[in-house]
Amino acid sequence: MKNVLFVCSQNRLRSPTAEQVFSKRRDIEVASAGTNHDADTPLTHELVAWADVIFVMEKVHRAKLQKKFKTSLKRARVICLDIPDDHEFMDPELVRLLEAKVPRYLG
Repeated sequence: MKNVLFVCSQNRLRSPTAEQVFSKRRDIEVASAGTNHDADTPLTHELVAWADVIFVMEKVHRAKLQKKFKTSLKRARVICLDIPDDHEFMDPELVRLLEAKVPRYLG
């Protein structure tokens, strides 16, 4: 079972949508978090260490992740989805993008 973490800035729109979309799969465990200190679920060293795969929505999230959580990033593969912050929670276009980009990395 793979542990999959989705990361955006505030953990309010993109990463919770991804968590919900992929939570139905039986072959992975999913969680989501945000890089900002005031995110709904802030990113922690524990979450980063838990993850086998981390999907970040933008390059800025990868940079923050690598800077602040470098010591916890030992085994996780980090993948940038390049999904800008212009979608609402469960926006059909966001769901379509996630379903098009994520599965190839999950096997």
